[in-house]
Amino acid sequence: MASNFKEYYKIAARNLKMRSLRSWLTVFGIVIGVFLIISLLSLSEGIKDTIKRQLTSLGGNMIFVMPGDDTNPLSGIMFGGDKLEKQDLNAIEKTEGVQKVLPASYQAINTRFGQENKSLVVEGFPLIDGMEVLKKFQGWSLESGRWPSAGQKEVVVGIKFAQDIFKTKVKAGAEFNIKGKKFVVTGILNSLGSKQDDSSVFMDIGEFQDLVGQQRGTAQMAMVQIDENADANQMALKIKDSLRRVQRRAYGSDSLNFAVITSQKVSDIAGGVMAVIQFAVMAFASIAIVVGGIGITNTMYTSVRERTREIGIMKAIGATNNAIMAVFLIEAGIIGFGGGIGGTILGLGVAALVQAYGQVHPMFYFTALFSPWIVIFGLSFSFIIGCLAGILPARAAAKLRPIDALRKYE
Repeated sequence: MASNFKEYYKIAARNLKMRSLRSWLTVFGIVIGVFLIISLLSLSEGIKDTIKRQLTSLGGNMIFVMPGDDTNPLSGIMFGGDKLEKQDLNAIEKTEGVQKVLPASYQAINTRFGQENKSLVVEGFPLIDGMEVLKKFQGWSLESGRWPSAGQKEVVVGIKFAQDIFKTKVKAGAEFNIKGKKFVVTGILNSLGSKQDDSSVFMDIGEFQDLVGQQRGTAQMAMVQIDENADANQMALKIKDSLRRVQRRAYGSDSLNFAVITSQKVSDIAGGVMAVIQFAVMAFASIAIVVGGIGITNTMYTSVRERTREIGIMKAIGATNNAIMAVFLIEAGIIGFGGGIGGTILGLGVAALVQAYGQVHPMFYFTALFSPWIVIFGLSFSFIIGCLAGILPARAAAKLRPIDALRKYE
């Protein structure tokens, strides 16, 4: 059996070599589909893994309160929404099981350093009272300099802000202007894992609110530290109840315009979004491979017509229908598998290039995920498509009667 397969493979390889241009063009159709699968799945898996790692690092005892609703909590951040008023923040702080509440606000503001002007995100946190929480749960640490002092126009900046935003590097002790007011950079943060954060300016929330004209005691969002042994989901429900009571007293309504979510909830939402993206990627890439499979079918039918006499001779000297089918199926499988190899190499290469670009330019420092199952799937799928595409032409070749095949070319 093994020797027969070896002979069938030699015949198939020889025939493909004789029709190399057509074979390569057919292979190219499969390459495109596999390339899409490998590159896009590698990148989407990498982005999903990066998001989950960043959210997991926050720990289970952090809850986020922000404008929007639980089904789409990021909409409030992206498109704006209600602010957390002083009574809202007080209600959260008084909820049983809450250790500390860190109000936060942010805004893109024109920043001037030397002769350069840039529009950058400035974020306000309670840097003095909330520093321990920021260090523990947000991963804040200083690359150089010191932390700001209370009541001073002092800030810390992300490492990209210090090194890449301006032509002249910003060092601890440097002065720059935000909306015409002078601030001193007391410290440079180590990377926070996000391009946006690493390019931002961080100041005490009181200074921020004075700078942008936001009412003191309010915030655009809040980070809530809960007791270490508390159940995050139960605490989220308690915080919602506290906020609803405030809404009922203030407006006579139980409607809640804020999302109260745990870090696990954000991770699940991100995972769900990426799963939808991956499904769409698979659908479009599969269509491309199926189109390539149709190309294989067309090529194999053409090959059957061109090799009718050869098939007749093979049958005349004793070749069985199964042998004829095996030769054509092996040819189709080689085309599919060859396209899979080419598409895999191209897909991994493009994913690696995008990953290298992603370390410098996009919002997150994501990495592509080169898992073996993606490669195995791409190669297996392309081989199976090739074989399936070759079934009908192979059957057509096997059904040819030797006398009819030979008579056609007399």
